[in-house]
Amino acid sequence: MGVATLRKVQRRAEIPFAMIPLLFGLQQIIEGTLWLSFRFDVPLLNVTMTYLFTLFSHVLWPMFVPFSIGLVEVVPWRRRVISVFLFIGTAVGLYLLYFIVRFPITSEADAHMIYIFPDFHKPPVLALYVAATCVCGFFSSHRIINLFGVLALLLFIVAYWFYTVAFFSVWCFFAAILSVVIYLHFRFGNERASDLSYQRA
Repeated sequence: MGVATLRKVQRRAEIPFAMIPLLFGLQQIIEGTLWLSFRFDVPLLNVTMTYLFTLFSHVLWPMFVPFSIGLVEVVPWRRRVISVFLFIGTAVGLYLLYFIVRFPITSEADAHMIYIFPDFHKPPVLALYVAATCVCGFFSSHRIINLFGVLALLLFIVAYWFYTVAFFSVWCFFAAILSVVIYLHFRFGNERASDLSYQRA
């Protein structure tokens, strides 16, 4: 899905947003490797994959999602609003990076993967994280990006409600499924834009 999405890119500015499915896929491979580290009892691999997954989930996404959505936005006032979410996401990502560097991060495998992270579950941090990764999409002029934001938020609520302890692992899995939505944005959004350009010409 990641390769198929990137092949639909028509402008350089679209590349970061089109990379999201590929990055989600890489993140899921990292967590899959983390599961295997428990099965085969490889402590060093476990620690490495735990930190890699946490860097993806807690640092990359709150920065990268609003950054990539802002690049594909063409309406000036919407771009300014999205830049506020980028500022929020960057602040949250750097704040959480501090705790990743400062304190040990561990993972436990039960029915789901559980990450022991000291500061993420504080309500203000969680709210700002959700704003940067989900609510940001509400302000895009692209309807499918709006849909991406809405679905990401709904899946967050579902994951938190049913899998509170391991919700981050479950939510990231749900979010990876949303790669389909991003593919549809490039599959149909770009075709519609090309048709409009042709008609104007």
